[in-house]
Amino acid sequence: MLILSLARAAPVYAQNGNGNETIAGANTIFDDKMLLEGYTKKYSSFSKETLLAMIKDDTLTPYRSAGAVRVFKKNFSREVVANEKKSIERILLRRLHRTDSPFVEVEIMHTLCLMDRYRYFGSMAPALVLKLDHYNSAINDIAFDSLNQLIETESNRSREARVIFNTLRKTLFLMRRRLVGIKEPDPRLAKKLKLLRWSIKVLGNQELKKLPKEVINLL
Repeated sequence: MLILSLARAAPVYAQNGNGNETIAGANTIFDDKMLLEGYTKKYSSFSKETLLAMIKDDTLTPYRSAGAVRVFKKNFSREVVANEKKSIERILLRRLHRTDSPFVEVEIMHTLCLMDRYRYFGSMAPALVLKLDHYNSAINDIAFDSLNQLIETESNRSREARVIFNTLRKTLFLMRRRLVGIKEPDPRLAKKLKLLRWSIKVLGNQELKKLPKEVINLL
């Protein structure tokens, strides 16, 4: 979502007590990705305890909440010790179930996969794949980057490739009529095809038989 100050007399945007997301600076265009990156930078030095308190806070606005999750993910998700892991997972799952922000959802789903890949990949990775169809391009990019990081940072696993393949297969079958005549995939479709190629590389070319012919032509 773009927020545009059209005149110098327009109000300067800032965080307010009602939880509204606003932005400082007149005559400047800001987008969702920039907002999230700004909060991520602002919170980059926060302690684990502070970040978890922010994630638990129901009054925190979506961009701030997503920024707190992202910093926790980057700085602490791989260092959580066993005796605190369950309590942190509960905090993240609670926020995931309470939020209606796709930014918060994507950050939490990626974080949970990093914390316990075996437990959460099967449920969170398909949800991330579905975010590739979100109308907001920032959500598409963040979801794709999260998936890409997951498949590139670990050895190729057939179980995980199967999860990605099956999810993409279902979505591509639903949109197969729209794929007829496409020669150059748009950014959303290109992301799906890249993930699909990875899954087929891991599982084997026999999986091509399970795809609609419109997709095979694009591959």
